Amino acid sequence: MNILLIACGGGVGAVLRYVLTEYINNNLSNTFPLGTLSVNILGCFIVGCVAGYFASKSSPMYFFFVIGFLGSFTTMSAFSIQALELLNTNALNGIVYIILTFSLTIVATYIGLMVFSK
Repeated sequence: MNILLIACGGGVGAVLRYVLTEYINNNLSNTFPLGTLSVNILGCFIVGCVAGYFASKSSPMYFFFVIGFLGSFTTMSAFSIQALELLNTNALNGIVYIILTFSLTIVATYIGLMVFSK
């Protein structure tokens, strides 16, 4: 049953990541990977909320949301390639992107945990 929950959550998360990333990149920024940054920050906030609310890692909601949905919604692989591309074309933007991603995702996770901790 856990595998099915992870698979369903992963499918929804991947599609939503693609749609949201494309929307942000096409409407707000085409030179800075703002879409990936946004979904990673949002995903980290949500993982903090879900982990805080469903403290048990054996909860079905934990498998669906944290492992499945958020595992595919957030993306380290896209971040990595975009960071390298930025570093090669505009080192300052690359460094800013790396710093923003790490600092804001950790802060977002912390805020989510504080909001929904029991």
